[in-house]
Amino acid sequence: MSALFAGASWSDVADWVGELWLGFIISLRVTFFSLLFGLPFGLALALGVQAKLKAVRWASLAIVEVGRGAPALVLLQFIYFGLPSIKLPITSFMSAVVALGWCTGAYTSEIIRGGLEAVPLGQREAANALNLSPIDALRYVLVPQALLVATPALLGFSILIFQGTSLCFTIALQEIISRAYDIGNTTFLYFPALAIAGLFYAACCIPASLVVSYVEQRVGRHSLR
Repeated sequence: MSALFAGASWSDVADWVGELWLGFIISLRVTFFSLLFGLPFGLALALGVQAKLKAVRWASLAIVEVGRGAPALVLLQFIYFGLPSIKLPITSFMSAVVALGWCTGAYTSEIIRGGLEAVPLGQREAANALNLSPIDALRYVLVPQALLVATPALLGFSILIFQGTSLCFTIALQEIISRAYDIGNTTFLYFPALAIAGLFYAACCIPASLVVSYVEQRVGRHSLR
């Protein structure tokens, strides 16, 4: 451990941990709001891609392809620097939420669409036999089963979005990586500062990955039944 923090005293490390903790909270907040916006958006896009109206289908495809085709860093830069240039000022936090929410919606739409297509044909026929309207069939039969199938992949993608918040330092958001760079710029001890930031990510992502594996096993057993 002493080699990891070479050049930094333990009192320095203690101070840095407190500073990086504040950035870690901001990273979690960005992740939460990005998923809060992005997951319902992904469901809407998944349904839009399968819509019968060509205008809805093509508009949904365009949003999905841009969100998947453009790197998250480009989306962040586009929202943060592009919108103010057309008289739409936006904060760095909101830029991060909109950009990562768009990315989340685009990618999870394909995950959810795959879940919808995985619902057995018999379930659709049963909904028709019960004379359910298309909206009720989606609400009570198709979407719940599709989300059950898609849950492990959605959880796994949520971890990627959390890791993706590290890109937000490029738009002046004071998340954990930005604060680690600030510490490095002040002390010239970049390695230990970034190493501590990495430990924060590991402490969050490793247990989350174990949870995803557990959920995947549970969903797999449920599907086999």
